[in-house]
Amino acid sequence: MRTRNLVPLIIETEAANAQASPPPADRESMATRKRSGSGSKRQLKEKVVQIYESFFRGEDLTSNNPTFWDELFLLKPKVIQLEAEIQKLNPDQLSNLKDNINLLFSKCVDTLNQEHQLRIVYSLQTLSALASAVYRKMNLESGSDIINTLIGLNAAEVVMQQFLNSCNDFLSGDAPDSLKTHVLKLLLVIVTGKEEVNDNPLLEYFMITSLFEALFKLLSTTAERQVHGHDAVLLLTILVNYKKDDAANPYIVKLSILDDELALNGYGQVITSALGGFCSRYGRERAGNEGNTGSGGGGWLSSLTSMVGGMFLSGDDVNTGKTHQIRANNAVLLALYEAAHLNRNFMTTLAHTQSDRPSAPPSPVNTLSHNQTPPNAADQTEIDIAQPTNLLVTFFQYCSIVMQDTKTEPSINNCKLCFLILTCISEDQYANSIMHDCNLTFKVQLHRLPMRHRKVTPDKEAPSQTLAATLIDLLVEFVMSHMMKRLPMELYLHCIGVVHRLLCYQKRCRVRLDYQWKELWSSMISLLKFVVNNESNLSKKMDIFFLCLQIINIFNIFITYGDTFLPTPASYDQLYYELIRMHQVFDNLYSMALRYSTSDSEYKEKALKLANCLFNIKAIIKHFTPKIESWLASQSLSTPNEDQILEVVRKNYEGLMLKLQDSLDKFERYGERPLHSAFLQAALTQTVRDTRTHVDYAGADIKGLSLLHEGVVSS
Repeated sequence: MRTRNLVPLIIETEAANAQASPPPADRESMATRKRSGSGSKRQLKEKVVQIYESFFRGEDLTSNNPTFWDELFLLKPKVIQLEAEIQKLNPDQLSNLKDNINLLFSKCVDTLNQEHQLRIVYSLQTLSALASAVYRKMNLESGSDIINTLIGLNAAEVVMQQFLNSCNDFLSGDAPDSLKTHVLKLLLVIVTGKEEVNDNPLLEYFMITSLFEALFKLLSTTAERQVHGHDAVLLLTILVNYKKDDAANPYIVKLSILDDELALNGYGQVITSALGGFCSRYGRERAGNEGNTGSGGGGWLSSLTSMVGGMFLSGDDVNTGKTHQIRANNAVLLALYEAAHLNRNFMTTLAHTQSDRPSAPPSPVNTLSHNQTPPNAADQTEIDIAQPTNLLVTFFQYCSIVMQDTKTEPSINNCKLCFLILTCISEDQYANSIMHDCNLTFKVQLHRLPMRHRKVTPDKEAPSQTLAATLIDLLVEFVMSHMMKRLPMELYLHCIGVVHRLLCYQKRCRVRLDYQWKELWSSMISLLKFVVNNESNLSKKMDIFFLCLQIINIFNIFITYGDTFLPTPASYDQLYYELIRMHQVFDNLYSMALRYSTSDSEYKEKALKLANCLFNIKAIIKHFTPKIESWLASQSLSTPNEDQILEVVRKNYEGLMLKLQDSLDKFERYGERPLHSAFLQAALTQTVRDTRTHVDYAGADIKGLSLLHEGVVSS
């Protein structure tokens, strides 16, 4: 009876004072401002605030009130004040109050076992504020023990097991969505408590009591995936990366062997929705700026910064410039990377048509600020329902956008992460079979960077073609649009590596892809020409010979094995025509390699290897050039057309001597360690930092809370 009398009073009080809670980054400053008006008229404090103040003074509030804890969790937490009370404690005070903090944490966990849902939600919010504040406080104190301060060493194992079991029950059971949302927010607070995930000791308990099945159950149903999908995938990604080199991480093991197609497809749909939302907003922004492209395309290109910044960051962050423009996508890209890298079964979902769209999930917690308006759902639907999509289609389109900007470190890192994902996909047998299946064709709108040597026109309708052809288009576009003095060498090597893997698959499986290979050949020759022309500048900063060697190996694959995978014999003739037509580029490349191979340069051995690899190309040029010149002389022609030269090539293969080169169709399979471990760890750290800054556990699902109020009153 006491509980029933209290609830309407609480609801009435909260309704009179309800207001949206600010994000965590603003709470401490607001609390400071509230305490600063000492000279003004003293304001009445709410009961829960008075409780916090007494509690963190070390007072025993239960001695005269045996029902204190039952009543406390019927009062809506004031997270700003709770966090402020903890933040103003000095190290000695914090140490002296350890028992009180341990008790509060334990009582919150005990409350999770009650049936009173309002109490459960309030205990979850209290736990979130308590954990967040203690983590922030302890991060400032070197050598501090978060487990001992927050939970207590002696009780930690039992309390954390009880806590995680309750979370498992809520997430996998039929609890209301609002309650599940608060559980996920609390879990995000804990797993992001430390920027370096491996330094977070509480994650050890997540390894003992796994949440893997509960999180994937959320992804298996459409309704729950749309509400909780992003948070669930984000949690999984962080947990998979905890002590990743340790074989004991159950999340790595379980993700690598997961074969539940429904769950894997749900995981992919969350990623598709996040990347698809980015692409849709970019497309609308670009369409709105097409009128400004008359002066070389700077209008919509420069709008990329403001558009992406406004899409993913709060107002304060937008002003920090381009360094944050695409960073918020790292979370879903890391999720995609982990699935593509660890789970071969995930490849079966890459081309599945998405069934959730056009219904879009709520915006990720680390991509929209509390005062920012989400994208218009009607506008989103208009774009989404125009063309069926899948994860690969959306990912290729996303890559075409982010690969346009490689001028800042965050942009380069985002682009590199895309290439690592493409590398994992391109060396997987099943993924290749999907991409090369001529019965699976898609229209993928790839965005192109406006450049001086080509006219900027509105995007034409994309051709319907295989995903492999679209991927090669994407790679060709990258090659052609990034030849600059600050050559992104590492990205180019990843790009050429993906091309190499695709060709190896085609040669091995004798797949004759219907593609205009001249586009690829021309882009490779253009890159070689750029490198040779800028050799004096580039060779001082990077190893240009290794890049050139990889490109020449691509040509040698076509020369040696092209008859097994080129679509027609005419394609082989076209290859020879391009080599002969651009012979000056290869002559200059050979001269450069010869010059370095006979000097004391650090690149001597690589230059010699490059010169040797040019043998077949030089043989082709040497064989056909005199025959073409002889034919021109006999015809009294000085400017022949392409068809005439091709005819000469077709009739004069006899006598051409080529050298069979070893291991052209071999590549070193992708390995995360040791080359990419530091990069991926840095991307994870940034994701953790962004999530911790923007997760809003206090204001989560206000509407859902009101429904819980109604349920309590009606009971």
